[in-house]
Amino acid sequence: MPKRQQSKGKLLQAMWSAFSLPDIRAKLLFTLGILVVFRFVAHVPLPGIDVVAMKELLGKSQLLGMLDLFSGGAMRNYSVAMMGVYPYITALIVVQLLTPVIPRLNALSQEGEAGRNKIAKYTHWLAVPMAFLQGYGQLVILQRGGVIEGVGFSGPYALATITMLLTVTAGTMFCVWLGELIDERGVGNGISMIIFAGIVAGLPEMIGRGFITGGVNMPGLVGFVALAIATIVGIVIFTEAHRRIPVQYAKSTFRGGRMYRQAGSTHIPIRVNSAGMIPLIFGMAIMVFPGTVASYFVNSASTGGFAVWVQNVFNPSGPYGDGAPYWIMYFALVMGFTFFYTMVMFQQQNLAEMLQKQGGFVPGIRPGNTTHEYLNGVITRVTWAGALFLAVVAVVPFFTRAMAPTMMLSSAGLLIVVGVSLDTMKQLEAQLLMRHYEGFIK
Repeated sequence: MPKRQQSKGKLLQAMWSAFSLPDIRAKLLFTLGILVVFRFVAHVPLPGIDVVAMKELLGKSQLLGMLDLFSGGAMRNYSVAMMGVYPYITALIVVQLLTPVIPRLNALSQEGEAGRNKIAKYTHWLAVPMAFLQGYGQLVILQRGGVIEGVGFSGPYALATITMLLTVTAGTMFCVWLGELIDERGVGNGISMIIFAGIVAGLPEMIGRGFITGGVNMPGLVGFVALAIATIVGIVIFTEAHRRIPVQYAKSTFRGGRMYRQAGSTHIPIRVNSAGMIPLIFGMAIMVFPGTVASYFVNSASTGGFAVWVQNVFNPSGPYGDGAPYWIMYFALVMGFTFFYTMVMFQQQNLAEMLQKQGGFVPGIRPGNTTHEYLNGVITRVTWAGALFLAVVAVVPFFTRAMAPTMMLSSAGLLIVVGVSLDTMKQLEAQLLMRHYEGFIK
């Protein structure tokens, strides 16, 4: 039998094994049930929306398009969960970046499970005001786009504005709670699964819209699919790729009143893409900011011309080279943020100090500062490949737009979908291997 057919048979057998086990089947069904609840919530709208204006604004605004992605499609429905889990993700990133800077957080990060639980509590607390502020910013943007009317904290609209902000903030925390339920009783990373469900649910609509509007021809569709498959394959390769650093441990055991030393060996996996999709989020936020600020000065007599120029430059479909300057700057920002975020996370781990405390060492490298410098050099060289990969993936929409103008291939969306799929399959793999079944990944 050909190897491809054997692999297909093993995959089907593994899927059957997963559903045949009561506990794993219960986790899978629970996860699906939570995702169904989220999709229902994503269709519960706030009142007073102009649906046509909302769709037009989402097509024009990069910021709202990115927020719609992280809301799992709830933004386009003007749902009570219109912000999704994005405020929580923002709070999580802020706490991660502040941990090595604030001594209290740094000390908590080294206290094991109890310290991590306290940091998680602080992250939840920070997510609430961030959701409130972000909700107000989104309402202002929607008001400027003609989607809603009457946003403000004074006059007759104050009560309505506060009510909407409290509602969308509660919607965000409800989505976070659903994600944590998946973490506790389901399969996969809960927060990522919430975003994953929204992205996958929006794919049929995007493909159908491309054919209905006539913006997709057969050669363009073939090119679009080929580039999408190549991007997915690249994401899988670079997500799983890592450099193994050999480590040896000197173990001491007592036998018969004497001490015996035994040598053990393992390795430290240094991922090529340690930053995930965070650099794309940072880069998009920076690229959106100048155009958003410039929009407030377009009608000014003194600065209107410069503001229009800034808007055109920081526009992925701008008139200057059909948005080429935007994508070049985005490429550079993603590379820079990849190095920044990777190094911040690496410094937090304190691998050299941890190895020294546990009696481990890299063969040929002295423990302590020498090991730290060696690991720092390795992760810097490896991150070059990861940074180039993320930067190329970030500008993939620039090329897909030429093939299929009405079908946008979201870089962050692909990273989320592929990453969540791999993570979920690995968790199922571990569950099956514990019960002596063959898993999904070979």
